[in-house]
Amino acid sequence: MTDPTEDIPSVDYVEGSGIPVRGNDIDTDQIIPARFMKVVTFDGLGEFAFFDLRFDDEDNQKDHPFNEERFQDSNVMAVNANFGCGSSREHAPQALMRWGIDAIIGESFAEIFAGNCLALGIPTVTADHETTDALQQWIDDNPDGDIEVDVRAETVTYGGDEIDVSVDRAQREALVEGNWDTTALMKANRNAIRETADSLPYVESAD
Repeated sequence: MTDPTEDIPSVDYVEGSGIPVRGNDIDTDQIIPARFMKVVTFDGLGEFAFFDLRFDDEDNQKDHPFNEERFQDSNVMAVNANFGCGSSREHAPQALMRWGIDAIIGESFAEIFAGNCLALGIPTVTADHETTDALQQWIDDNPDGDIEVDVRAETVTYGGDEIDVSVDRAQREALVEGNWDTTALMKANRNAIRETADSLPYVESAD
């Protein structure tokens, strides 16, 4: 029998340079304004990430790390408390992923946002305020510096230091075991799902 997780990569380790996005309670409308959600697919959402924080009404650039040349190749974002609060829109992590973000380190995350990140294979790992603040400052001082996020071991390594972080148990298991993509799991198990459905007297056959 084919392993249903064989085509779903495990996400137990992410490595790359960082980008600091400071501020508590950054909600999903700040991450991706609602007017950019009128799309058929998520393609192209990356360019609109943090749009209203990055540009004024005349589309002039404002001071924001997503506008800085030194962070354009970054893939590990460091944020503060209650990141991703607000609505449940999945467009928010979609926009971040399509901008290039592979992992997010922060003080805390809105539960639904973290769940939407998990569905994309993006780890959301947490650390206390002092630890997060120190990491953000280090990234500012070392924009090309390497950051290693070990989801399995729950550690982050940067600048020769290793810090302990926390990963929600269910999220860690899903990422490490490669069963975070529920859509792919359902497709891989479609025969079993069809057989189960056909066996239920209250489900009409699709044939």
